[in-house]
Amino acid sequence: MQRVKLTVSYDGTDYNGWQIQTEPKGVKTIQGVIEEGLKKLTGEEIKVVAAGRTDAGVHALGQVIHFDTNSSIPVERYPKALESVLPKDIVPLKAQVVDSSFHARFSAKSKTYKYTIDLGEMPQVFMRRFAYHYPFPLDFTAMQEAAKLLIGTHDFTSFCASGSSVKDFTRTITSCHLWREEQFLHLQVSGDGFLYNMVRIMGGTLLEVGRGKIDPRQITEIIEAKNRDAAGPTLPPYGLCLMKVEY
Repeated sequence: MQRVKLTVSYDGTDYNGWQIQTEPKGVKTIQGVIEEGLKKLTGEEIKVVAAGRTDAGVHALGQVIHFDTNSSIPVERYPKALESVLPKDIVPLKAQVVDSSFHARFSAKSKTYKYTIDLGEMPQVFMRRFAYHYPFPLDFTAMQEAAKLLIGTHDFTSFCASGSSVKDFTRTITSCHLWREEQFLHLQVSGDGFLYNMVRIMGGTLLEVGRGKIDPRQITEIIEAKNRDAAGPTLPPYGLCLMKVEY
């Protein structure tokens, strides 16, 4: 038995998130499709574990998973072999054998997400699955000022959607920055962990700052409120991408 670490990219548009669901039956998920692919390759019933359980419509360029197998397939062949049995919107990138103590989720030290916003008067057609169209003028300087206040170790209850089962809402954000690229605005956030919909709520709050509805200095008050109602709206899932996981 060996443990394999596999980095995977995917377009999450046509999937109901990462995690396999028991109800309703027949729902297509990234995890389910990858496990089906591994079964075709190895003949084994393999369960895969991911670094982050991305929601429906969310994408990944650097999702990391692990699985245990008795297969004799050389580890370096997994990406190409798995690609041959997976749909075109899931692409394995690299594989390596790791120690049995490695855990894709619990061994992770940092994750980086990027949210992309299309500010053009008309949306860029080829980015419609990957960017949230928001054709309004924004105070970019104010948004940058607000983003800096999200960095640090805080109780991020205000930035967590209802329905989360976690009991500890404290997370450390090591980087939170915005930049413009043609008609697109990118928000990239790195931290030791993220709460349910946390980056999408951060993005919605920063857009409220950009529209002048929230003063950038209010970010500190929003954090201290520990109340979801204090922050801005949750942005749609399709603008979000898991960029990388570090160990």
